[in-house]
Amino acid sequence: MSAKKPDPKLLEILVCPVTKSTLDYDAVHQELISRQAGLAFPIRDGIPIMLIDEARKL
Repeated sequence: MSAKKPDPKLLEILVCPVTKSTLDYDAVHQELISRQAGLAFPIRDGIPIMLIDEARKL
């Protein structure tokens, strides 16, 4: 089962819900990384889950 990649246009407009900073896409772990907030937001079935409660701390 291969991971579904999020839409590149979506990745361009998404920002961290905490800091409003840009996010880095981690294809290996299927996460969006907010370096400023120190959080990793999961991507499930190609959909970024941008809830702080769902993020893991880096």
